Amino acid sequence: MTQSTRSWRDSLLLYLLLSLIAVIMLFPLLWLLSTALKSPQENLFQLPPQWIPQHPTLENFSTVWNSQPFGRYLFNSSFVAICTVVCNLLFCSLAAYPLARLEFRGRRVIFASILATLAIPFQIIMVPLYVLTVQLRLNNTYLGIMFPYLAGAFGIFLLRQAFAAVPKELEEAARMDGCSELGIWGRIMLPAIRPALVTLAIFTFIGSWSDFLWPLIVLDRPELYTLPLGVAQLSGAFSLDWRLISAGAILSIVPVLVLFVLVQRYVISSHASSGIKG
Repeated sequence: MTQSTRSWRDSLLLYLLLSLIAVIMLFPLLWLLSTALKSPQENLFQLPPQWIPQHPTLENFSTVWNSQPFGRYLFNSSFVAICTVVCNLLFCSLAAYPLARLEFRGRRVIFASILATLAIPFQIIMVPLYVLTVQLRLNNTYLGIMFPYLAGAFGIFLLRQAFAAVPKELEEAARMDGCSELGIWGRIMLPAIRPALVTLAIFTFIGSWSDFLWPLIVLDRPELYTLPLGVAQLSGAFSLDWRLISAGAILSIVPVLVLFVLVQRYVISSHASSGIKG
């Protein structure tokens, strides 16, 4: 067997394996979409399952959208997720920059302490965090929904590693030009770690968009409900009509898919570009 034949065979096996994994990963989404498009006359639980609807309809989507304030839920989720992303990028980058580029006593201890919080489950801090939120009168507010996610250890760690990879020549050149530390952070470092910022933004957006537990705890006003809470309301409103629940779930997934398609080319290695040509 020649080298080219062996290489072609290995590539074919690799693509077949990746295709199989992709099908397995997409199975829940495809089944959700199939259920959302089925008419009331079709049996959802027949064996073998009917993947392609016999009479596909968009009526389930219109019923969900018109019977529930999904427009309001969509606005709430979008506003909370976007504000959370902006605050998370700002605070995490401000915390990560000195940990990566400045020398001061206790830097390693502070960084290790921040990383240690990754081992603490959210359920442990949930009650004291709720008490603090109520004491600050942030319950039933947008800021209260965002409160636990304004900064995080994972974001600080990710950006700290990205900052540490930026060549020192860029920083030294900026200092020689009289740039302040804040100016170096904003004008030199942030553009250099753009891939890491985009990656953190995607993770933060998805986490905030799909969060169910914390908004359920801090919100009592339906007009502030986010999409996960709105989808949960469908189980009671339609007595577990899986067609309508699936349609609502699809509506909540589409914005995340659109975001990922738009920014997927930025989700690359977070190693900074040096900007120096040798």
